[in-house]
Amino acid sequence: MQYRRLGQSGLHVSILGLGTNAFGKRADYETSKQIIHHALDQGINFIDTANIYAGTESEKIIGQVLEGSRHNVVLATKAGLVRGAGVNERGSSRHHLMAELEGSLKRLKTDYVDLYQIHTFDPATPLEETLRTLEDMVRSGKVRYIGASNYFAWELMKAIGISERLGLNRFVSTQVSYSLADRTPEAELVPMCLDQGVGIIPYFPLAGGILSGKYSSSNQAPEGSRAQTDPSFGRFLNDKTLTLGEEVNKLSEELGCTPSVLSLAWLMHQPVISTVIVGAARAGQLVENSRSVALQLDAATLARLDTLSKPFRYGDPFALYRLP
Repeated sequence: MQYRRLGQSGLHVSILGLGTNAFGKRADYETSKQIIHHALDQGINFIDTANIYAGTESEKIIGQVLEGSRHNVVLATKAGLVRGAGVNERGSSRHHLMAELEGSLKRLKTDYVDLYQIHTFDPATPLEETLRTLEDMVRSGKVRYIGASNYFAWELMKAIGISERLGLNRFVSTQVSYSLADRTPEAELVPMCLDQGVGIIPYFPLAGGILSGKYSSSNQAPEGSRAQTDPSFGRFLNDKTLTLGEEVNKLSEELGCTPSVLSLAWLMHQPVISTVIVGAARAGQLVENSRSVALQLDAATLARLDTLSKPFRYGDPFALYRLP
């Protein structure tokens, strides 16, 4: 396994991280436990979850599995998206974040999280309130580092500016949809993160499975796939994305690897990537995807992938989670 600094912090994370959105949904407790143990055996030390994944089941499962081995992982969770019907059960106000952190700590069976991330920008809460709340969490010892997610470049830059002006801890990382099927971060977010030393953590690195080669048409959903378990996912399956998946698959065959491994390796070759989080509904997926760490891509291959995916630098992001 290879390790990189999380942004400009002193924290080192595995270049391949474990995303746990499937825990408690497509992966039951025993399967999730097996996946976590396989991740640790592969040298993966970064585990990412959120307070809303599978309700709260993802955090609960992780807490149970990691009892006694919590110190071996860099544990990241999030808060800020909608948790309930109450007017204060969403966003990044002090009221909401303080309550959510306590809930996450209890479910994760730990007294601190290594990386606490604001799940999305909250236009209804002053950034200073959010950042001072995060500062208090860090000073209390319950949070080690702070990160953002689903922030536009200007929102992230504004937050960093406030933190520097007030002498507060600043965001060390940001999560964003980023893949061969979504290169929109390269327009503004990537240059900003390069300039400010913020690490990027891509989610949907395989575009929900489109880059894994599992989808051959928009009408056929493989058993257990995201398109089958989440009918709304069908909006991503179109001629443009399916063609990209086919072309990536052809190139991976030439290189003797899977399209998933090739797609993940491409991300690892991009600037300011700290860790690439990949989800898994079974342990075998994680074992296969870990081969991306050792795959070195030459200039010619990178150029071909750039040409294939260049149309995906423009338009709307593949995924973006914002408060309603």
